[in-house]
Amino acid sequence: MTPTPQGIETIWPATKPLIGMIHLLPLPGAPAWSGSMDTVIERAVADAETLTEAGFDAVMVENYSDVPFYRGPVPAETVAAITASVVAVRMATSLPVGVNVLRNDALAAVGIAAASGARFVRVNVHTGSMWTDQGMVEGRAAETLRLRTGLGQDIAILCDVHVKHATPPVGAEIGTTAADGWHRGLADALIVSGVGTGAPTALGDIEAVRVAVPEAPILVGSGVTPQNAAGVLAHANGAIVGSAVMVDGVAGSGVDLRRASALVTAARRS
Repeated sequence: MTPTPQGIETIWPATKPLIGMIHLLPLPGAPAWSGSMDTVIERAVADAETLTEAGFDAVMVENYSDVPFYRGPVPAETVAAITASVVAVRMATSLPVGVNVLRNDALAAVGIAAASGARFVRVNVHTGSMWTDQGMVEGRAAETLRLRTGLGQDIAILCDVHVKHATPPVGAEIGTTAADGWHRGLADALIVSGVGTGAPTALGDIEAVRVAVPEAPILVGSGVTPQNAAGVLAHANGAIVGSAVMVDGVAGSGVDLRRASALVTAARRS
C-alpha cells in the first residue's frame, strides 16, 4: 500500500471540510482520571454521534484532559486508552476519524491510527521546535514518516505551524516554518491557529502561510465560530473546531448539538 500523497482530498470530499473535536475525558494515569473507561468511551461515542448528526465532515479524537501533558512519548496506558476510544468512535460514525496524542507523540498517533483504522493524525510540532509549557518540543518528522511507510498505511499527517500554547524560537518566521513542514516534513496539510484553545486565528497568519506554500491545504485550528466562519473559510481550506461546538463553549465539556449545528449552518452558508 502506498502512503498518503500530499493532499487531503481522498479523506473528505467536502470543499471546505469541518473537523469536529472529540475531547476525551481524563484517561488512565492522568491526574484527573475518574477510574472508568466506560465513562470515557460513552462520552466519546456520544460526541461522535452528535458531530455526525450536526453535519461535520470528520472527527478527531484527542486526549485533551490529560493535563499536564508529557513532552515526549506518552505511557502505554494512554496509548491503549486512546486506541480503545478511537475504535469505539469509528464504530459510532461513518465519518473519517483522526487522532492527536498530546502533547506531541506523533509515533503513538500513527500507531493508533494504523491499529484502529483512523485516517489522519495531527502533529503539533512536526518539524523544527517550539517552546511550550512542557519545555522545548522538537519535531520527529523523519521517524514519523518512516513509521507510516513501514506500516504501509494511508494515514494523512496534519502539521501545525507555530502551534498554539507555544512560542516559536527567536527569528522563526511562520512562512518559513510552513514551508519546512510541507516540503521537508512532507505533511499532507498545514494547521494555523491562534495563541491558545478557542483563540481566534489571525487572518494574516493564514495568508502568510498561503504565500509561502500556495499548494498546501490550510486548516484553521482554533477560534472558528458561527459568527466568523464565513470570513475564516474564505481564506482557509477547512477548519478544526472544538470549543465553539461544546457545552457553554467550554473545551472538554462535550459536544452540544445546537451549537454544532449552528456552526455547520454558518460554514455552509459561506
